[in-house]
Amino acid sequence: MKKMKLLCIALIIGFSTQINAQTADEIIANYFENTGGIAKWQEVKGIKMSAKINQGGMEIPLEMIQLKGGKQMTVINFQGKVIKQGVFNGEVLWSTNFMTQKAEKGDQETTDNMKLQVNDFPDPLLNYKKNGYSIELLGKETLEGTETFKIKLTKTPITVDGLKVDDITYYFFDAENFVPLVVQTEIKSGPMKGQVSEVKMSDYQEVDGLFLPHSMSQGLKGQPGQTIAIDKIELNPQIDPKEFEFPEEVATTADPVKK
Repeated sequence: MKKMKLLCIALIIGFSTQINAQTADEIIANYFENTGGIAKWQEVKGIKMSAKINQGGMEIPLEMIQLKGGKQMTVINFQGKVIKQGVFNGEVLWSTNFMTQKAEKGDQETTDNMKLQVNDFPDPLLNYKKNGYSIELLGKETLEGTETFKIKLTKTPITVDGLKVDDITYYFFDAENFVPLVVQTEIKSGPMKGQVSEVKMSDYQEVDGLFLPHSMSQGLKGQPGQTIAIDKIELNPQIDPKEFEFPEEVATTADPVKK
């Protein structure tokens, strides 16, 4: 009799494990289905967001561009100046220095980590199995009164200070509509190392057949974030590839004085 009970318990545990694994995949499948369908997502070659942030009472316009193949950049229009940040052409990572207004390349380690993400567009969950990632359902969690499913995405390890570390992101999906409301990632380096970066998303609206968030907030977990109000989203925009290239300075010398 005891053997029979143990066998039943083992079967229940094994069955529950299968259910949990399937449920994680079902949540992801429902997410893509509810926001336009897998086929529509796979047609996306690029996304351009025109938005505004409020900094000390000043409204600052910006554009966020992501293309298939890893190309991406954020363009900030500040006091008549166009400042590019986080520009990546698939090989070189660079940004404009706010003080000198000159382009500066990112360090090799950060650039190599960026290269690991070239296949994440338009969403790292879309082809996570193909990219060798894994997902895990960690249960339900209530965030600001909303019941969510918490899913852990484990990607290819990144390198920080010469050491390989896990690259883990936590997604919180609305338990009713299956859209991500919050994304959390531990900061691995810099002065905020060890703290959790948090992105909140809301106001999902249709854009050419896809439902995408039009309001975002970025900051640290437990602290007020920087609100990004998205005015317009374009799918598959036409962007000149030269816009992503590092602007090499051309050295000039004075012409020799002719006698």
